[in-house]
Formats: sequence, structure tokens, C-alpha cells
Amino acid sequence: MPELPEVETIVRDLAPRLRGRTIRGAQVRWPRTIAAPAPDEFVAKVAGLRFETFDRRGKYMIFGLARDDQSHFRGVAPTRWLIIHLRMTGRIDLSPHGHQADPHTHVILELDDGADMSFRDPRKFGRIWLVADPQQAIGRLGPEPFDPTFSAQTLAKRLNGRRTAVKALLLDQSIVAGVGNIYADEALFEARMHPARPGASLSPDEVERLHVAVQLVLARAINGGGSSLGSGSTNYVRPGGEAGGYQEEHRVFRRTGQPCPICATPIQRLRIAQRSTHFCPSCQPE
Repeated sequence: MPELPEVETIVRDLAPRLRGRTIRGAQVRWPRTIAAPAPDEFVAKVAGLRFETFDRRGKYMIFGLARDDQSHFRGVAPTRWLIIHLRMTGRIDLSPHGHQADPHTHVILELDDGADMSFRDPRKFGRIWLVADPQQAIGRLGPEPFDPTFSAQTLAKRLNGRRTAVKALLLDQSIVAGVGNIYADEALFEARMHPARPGASLSPDEVERLHVAVQLVLARAINGGGSSLGSGSTNYVRPGGEAGGYQEEHRVFRRTGQPCPICATPIQRLRIAQRSTHFCPSCQPE
């Protein structure tokens, strides 16, 4: 599943290619992909909008759009937001207009430069919004990991009194936005913390260590272009088709039975919150 580093990489890749481009038309081939408004209304309203701003919130891509009839005012404030959540297998492709789309391509935006921006999603879990207020899609998210409001004290308050495993708490998007299975495992290893420990059991020093680890691991993954795992149509790739590179730096994720890079103890796997969880039993004692 694309997590914060992968989504951030995609937004950064798309920004120089989409900035100033106008959407001339749209095709919706799988109506349930459009979360809001109704698919026919989406097609009617998105035409004539121009890409102005590019942002990310948690695992959501947020594109600010303005009317093309304001083309003589570059840099105007967006009036609509195109919000995309890739979920497990969603992907954004840029291709020449009229390209042969495969059966997994569910939405196509036709741009004024002769390109198509396509949303491809084999498992059909991804969703797209076109809204006047981004909070309609992202209003329940917790703080951004790199935002000044996400301090160790903030994290401590959100873990306070929680008997849930800290791994599951990191996956809770209302506690911190953007962390998923890959980077929760990697951050807990960086913090030398067992993933099954209750959130309430962490001391102030341990919360500080976890806070630093989350930011450090996410920053490294962004610099590496995200993580591409496995192969085939469900694998994460960037809009230009390039794979991420950070999977080569994983220390525990999907390394069950391999030696820990610190102590050589075999990495173990257990299930927490219905997710496979990888850790070193020596570096992350229970």
C-alpha cells in the first residue's frame, strides 16, 4: 500500500508536469472510484479546471484547481480540490491522449497538452473526490509527521492511557497521518521498541525516541523515492514508471528469518491489528 513517502514522491513527480495544465474532459469507467460528487457531476465539473497547487495530507494527494477562464491570472487561489487516495493498488499514469487503456484504468483526465492523467487500480479500492472543501475527505486525519504540531508531547498525549499495541496505534491515521505497515515496522525498529507494547507503557524518553524514529524513517524513505515491493500490476511505481529505491534499505520489513542488521538475530514476524509485523526480538525486547 502506498504510504506517506510514496504519495509524497508521486506528488513531487507530478507537480512540474501538471502545473498550469487544464483538464479538457474526463472519463469515468468505474463509477465507484468517484467518492464525491456523483460520477456524472464529476465529469461535468472537472472539465475546464486548471492545476494550480500540489500538496499531500497523510496518504492523500491534494491538487488545487482553478477555472481555466482565469488563465490570465496565474497563481490564483484554487476553487476546487481534486483529492486522490490510492489505497492498496492505485496508481497515477501520464500517457499520450488516446492511448490504449487496460481494464484496470478506471478514471482518465484529458489534459490540454495532449496527455492523459489516468487512475489505474486493479483492486478498485482507491477513491477520488472533487470538492470545494478538502475537509470533506481528510477532516479526520491526525497531525502530519513533519508538522511542528506533531511534537513528542503531542504523541505522548495521543498514546496516553491506550492499552492497544503501539504498532496498531501508529497505523491509526487519527494519531499520526501517513504511517502504514512498512514504516511503522521500520520506525519501531529504529526506536528499538517491541511492536506489541501497549501505547500507555511507553516512558517519556521512549515516546521521544519513537517520535524521532518516525520522522527519520519517513524522511529517508522520501529521499529514496518510496518502496517498491514485489512485482506486477499491483506494485508501486512512480508516474514515469520508475520503481522506488527505499526497499533496499528496509531493516526488518518482510525480512522474516534474515539476520538483524544490528545483532544478526533472525527477524521474526507476528500479526498485530491483522497486519504482518516484523521485528528483531533482541533489539526490540518485549
